[in-house]
Amino acid sequence: MSPALGGPGSAMRRLNVHVLTLFPGILAGPLNESILKRARDKGLLDVDIRNIRDYTDDKHKTADDSPYGGEPGMVLKPEPIFKAIEALRAEHRDEQFLTILLSPQGSIFDHRHAERLSEERRRIVLLCGHYEAVDERVRAALVDEELSIGDYVLTGGELAALVVIDAAARLLPGVLGDEESAYRDSFGDGLLDHPHYTRPAEFRGMKVPDVLLSGNHEAVRKWRRREALRATLLKRPDLLAAAELTEEDRAMLADLRREMSG
Repeated sequence: MSPALGGPGSAMRRLNVHVLTLFPGILAGPLNESILKRARDKGLLDVDIRNIRDYTDDKHKTADDSPYGGEPGMVLKPEPIFKAIEALRAEHRDEQFLTILLSPQGSIFDHRHAERLSEERRRIVLLCGHYEAVDERVRAALVDEELSIGDYVLTGGELAALVVIDAAARLLPGVLGDEESAYRDSFGDGLLDHPHYTRPAEFRGMKVPDVLLSGNHEAVRKWRRREALRATLLKRPDLLAAAELTEEDRAMLADLRREMSG
């Protein structure tokens, strides 16, 4: 069994995640780098990686078998997964769990899911599917919900688990250097992000917009909002229907539409 990859306890809100996988090494590297590592070091994120094979009974640590009905591929067996989750529940008897199967059949993971999971008080179990499927009895008896990171198939759920952990963890207070930056990013308020610039002010003939050098904070705010609306209108107009728009936003959108049509 792999040791917990988390920092010491913290009085602040902490995200507790248990990942059940056949390939722990896929997760270990990213969890020991950058923002995720800092979140763990601060005690804001605790990730416990468990190898499903550790809960098998035979000497070959068999965690999969051929499917009934003669289809191609292999299916993850129910016994080790049941044992792994039962062991977790026994270790944390007084706590509740949210068990998520990472699967192409799940709901598409988005910013709203990340926000919800960042506020989750229950221990989150991420079950990484592999091979053809997970035995349906696992889904029926143990899984609370299914999540997918897109309409495509990966070789396993480990990369999806990392995406879910990263997206949720960065929304925890104290994880990012700037408390508000997570909510100013794309999707924080339903819009894509505005363009960003840094030094030099001119590079190979391309200049930073004058407004960003003006020192006029209100003009900068309006420019950023307008450009966020422009980016969303051009790239993801479907997001506008559910976005949190003010009267000022609607006026900017109307002006942008006139500009683009003219």
